[in-house]
Amino acid sequence: MKIAILGTRGIPANYGGFETFAEELSWRLAARGHDVTVYCRSNRYPQDRSPAYRGVRRCLLPTIPLKHTDTVAHGFLSAWHAAFCSYDVVYFCNTANGLWTVIPRLFGKRVAINVDGLEWERRKWGWLARFWHRLGAKVCTVFPNAIVTDARVIYAYYKKTLGVESYLIPYGAPTQRVETTETLDRFGLRPRRYILYVSRFEPENNPDKVVRAFERVKTDLNLVMVGDAPYAPDFVRQVKATTDSRIVFTGYVYGPGYTELQSHAYAYVHATEVGGTHPALIEAMGLGNCVLVNSTPENLEVAGNAGVPFDAHDPDDLAAKIQRLVDHPEEAEENRRRSVKRIEDYYDWDRVADLTEELCRDLLEGHPKPGMRWVPDAKPAADASRENSGER
Repeated sequence: MKIAILGTRGIPANYGGFETFAEELSWRLAARGHDVTVYCRSNRYPQDRSPAYRGVRRCLLPTIPLKHTDTVAHGFLSAWHAAFCSYDVVYFCNTANGLWTVIPRLFGKRVAINVDGLEWERRKWGWLARFWHRLGAKVCTVFPNAIVTDARVIYAYYKKTLGVESYLIPYGAPTQRVETTETLDRFGLRPRRYILYVSRFEPENNPDKVVRAFERVKTDLNLVMVGDAPYAPDFVRQVKATTDSRIVFTGYVYGPGYTELQSHAYAYVHATEVGGTHPALIEAMGLGNCVLVNSTPENLEVAGNAGVPFDAHDPDDLAAKIQRLVDHPEEAEENRRRSVKRIEDYYDWDRVADLTEELCRDLLEGHPKPGMRWVPDAKPAADASRENSGER
């Protein structure tokens, strides 16, 4: 099949979850004999104009690199480009591109879209961006041939609130730790002697609250804050406004360095509030981390019996949970074992590729068959959408 993936920043991944998804999925599909193209934003790869990566075609197109225009501008241009190419399936990412799915549909293409989470709940967006994402979610129920969700909570929202059934396909994660420590050495870190946080520094990811909580923990471990935010300088300064010398800010770290940090952490703190299945969380679990998770339905669904839940809006609660794990290393070790087992059971990239192949074949045959073909053993809290559970 000829498959195009649109709506991410591109490959190789150098930003966030959708980019990791595009890379890991695309090369696996290409290795199975499919002709795969990933659309890339040219401003993200100023020194890399190569036409292919890991057997996947790259199509670099320009964008308007501003906070509110980057995704929609590049998605619009990519949609028109794809409409005139001979793709069998055009696979969009992000509800911000929902309206653009009509373009390849008008040219007879089969179209799918991965909606991720409830993007309009992100506090970084103003009213116009929130309206655009809500509109995109509603449009996704009309124009694409299929919708893809990555968590039971998001699946339930689209089914109960928007009246459409989706393909439930998760993200995947590796389970092979690395022993190298070059990145740790660069930042003066030691294996199993730091707590790790990885995310964009945005309000709904609560990096400021993680910093404030760690300041209260009595330990000689470090807190390593991996991430940044290109459009929120004031908030980033607020996050970094600490005098605690144990806290290390690394900026963005990708590739082997990122894997090293995940492989050698004592524990991983996942404090996000918005989104479906977060790649950083399942990567942390797959690489053998004890994980502390903000107790949203989506995060609890992913972590299952392997996670230590906390309330991100209560610094005392997070501080107490970190303190207990520091004081009881045997509990941390047991959670590490459970984390790897859960990823092996439910979050495998090859399974993601299998399910995506099924989706594409369904679309080519003209008989979409959405549903929960993949279902982790979720707790009751993960069975309802936010609207039905009374959250937010």
